[in-house]
Formats: sequence, structure tokens, C-alpha cells
Amino acid sequence: MENKKILSITDREYEEWLVELKQRYKKSQIKAATKVNIELLQFYWLLGKDIVNMKSDVKWGNKFYDTLSKDLKELFPNTSGFSVRNLQYMKQFYELFPEVLITQQAAAQKENLITQQAAAQIFEVPWGHLCLIISATNRDQQKALFYVNETIKNNWSRNTLGIFLDSNLYERQGKAITNFDYHLPKENSDLAKQITKDPYNFDFLSLKDEFGEKELKDALIDNIQKFLIELGTGFAYMGREYRLSIGESDEFIDMLFYNTSIHAYVVIEVKTRNFKPEDIGQLGTYVVAVDNMLKSERDEKTIGLLVCKNKNEILARYALESSNQPIGISSFKLSKLIPENFKSSLPTIEEIENELKNK
Repeated sequence: MENKKILSITDREYEEWLVELKQRYKKSQIKAATKVNIELLQFYWLLGKDIVNMKSDVKWGNKFYDTLSKDLKELFPNTSGFSVRNLQYMKQFYELFPEVLITQQAAAQKENLITQQAAAQIFEVPWGHLCLIISATNRDQQKALFYVNETIKNNWSRNTLGIFLDSNLYERQGKAITNFDYHLPKENSDLAKQITKDPYNFDFLSLKDEFGEKELKDALIDNIQKFLIELGTGFAYMGREYRLSIGESDEFIDMLFYNTSIHAYVVIEVKTRNFKPEDIGQLGTYVVAVDNMLKSERDEKTIGLLVCKNKNEILARYALESSNQPIGISSFKLSKLIPENFKSSLPTIEEIENELKNK
């Protein structure tokens, strides 16, 4: 073996494995001209499979990753990606998706294997994104597949993916209490549920601990881009305090959105107090008004979403049963509150001026 002199482990099996890795990597480089991410990730997955199946860290000692990293860097001096941490990610990648390269025919013969479509999606996600998903999902394959799918569907950057991983989107998505099953067709009901969360994470806001509804709504609109990201896929902002002239009365909707995923208007009412049953009557009235005044023949039925500080789930379910309109009820989480008596460490302009006058 021409590279034998640089190897850190003098073991025939190890040497033969490195020769195979070098050949495999060169083949992936040739194919990478058109399919960079797919070929690279397949190489990483196969390398992770080798590490697991050969029981490499047991066979070659606790310094195995340091040794393999050093040898691969010498074999491929102009290539990055063979750090110790990256090699460990490759092993975890294989352990998380051990069947990802199994053919569709073979997959059909076993239970609980991911679909070929899901397998293809995994190789569409950049490696940096996958490393975040691998770290955050703790070998939970369904949770990992959820973030893979959402990353592709929404074209998330790595930073955006990190935000949703930190905010436990998987546990919150589609968790609002709703009556959609009773008032929407099945397909529309399932889609509508997917655009809800519980709780909504408003930690991107900075509010004093004694805030009112106006302050909360103002802050949400001031941070509309972050609010839209938290709401999820397909939300378009239509207006705040949206006016509806109903007969001789003017009514104002807290926030009106249109969702392009479900092709429907979404009326959002925000309450800084706990849920009350009468909130459903008010929201239901707005939903009916939007259906009659704004909805076109191309639009699906308007849905309402009530976001409140907290809710009694049994009371919320009872209240929803009394409504004939599709409505969901969620809570919100806001942990970054500034105490009312908080005083900035920076002096105000007045304090600076007074200090200069006294000199």
C-alpha cells in the first residue's frame, strides 16, 4: 500500500479499509459535478456505516477517531470534512437513518422503515443542517424527519432551523385545540391543523412584565417578520385592527392573515389574559364576517385562531363544541420579560446633561 508509511494504525484490515475509502471518495468526487450534496452525504453515510459495522472504536481503541481523522486528512490533503467531530456525526448519521440507502423493494419487506421519498429528502439537506438535526433530536427518527421535511419545504437557513429546534417546534406543531374536524372537509382540516401551534413562542419580543394587549399586539407587528416565521408556512399579513363595516357597526379584527397553504383567511385574536368562553363568540362572528365580506369563490372557509395567555383545556373544548365556525385555541409563551422597575445601566441624555452642568 503506497500510503502505508503515513498510517497511524498498522493493521491490514484498517489499511485495506482506507484504500477502499479513497477509491469510494474519488468516485463520489467524479459524480459530485452534478450532485454535490447527494454524493457527499451518501459517502458520509457509508463511512458512518463502516465505523458502526466494523466496531471501529472498540477494535482500534479510544483514540480511533483522532487516528482516522489524521490519516484521512493525509490521504486527502485538499479536502475538509474529516475532523474528529465530523466523523462522529457520520456515525450518528448512520445510526439515526440506518436504512436510508436500502432499496424500495427491500424496504417494503421490513417494518418501520422510512419511505424512499423521505430517504431522498434526507440527501437534499445540507450537511451543516443535518448536523444540527442529529444533535438536537437524540436518535428520534420521526422527529429528525420532521425537521428534514420542514427545512426543504420552507427553504430554512441553518440559523432558522436552529431557532425552531431550540423552540421545540416538533412538539408544538399542530397541537392547538380545534374543532376543525367538525367544520372543515377532512383534507382541509388536516392542513389547517398543521398551521397551528401550542404554545406559540413569543420570546423574540422584549416586553415589561406588566404588559397589556395593546403592547403585545404592537410588539408583534413591530416584529412582523419574526412573527410570520413563528406562525409558519404560507402566512401573509393583511393588517392589524382590520376594519369590517357590518351594517351600522364598525368591528376591528386584531390581526388578519391569508394562508397560501390552505388558501384561506385566518383571523387571529390575541388575549393577554386566560381563555374565556365568550371569546369564541366574538371570534366566530369575525370569521363569519370575513367569509361574507372578503372570501372569494376560490378561497376555502375562513378559520379563526385565538391565542391567549393560558387556557383550561376542558373548558376550551366545551366552548369549541358550541361554535359552528372552524376555530383553534392556543396559548403563548413569553419568557423574556423586563421588570417594571428595570433601569438601564446606560445613562439617559438628561442624566448626561445634568452631569455636565454640575461640572
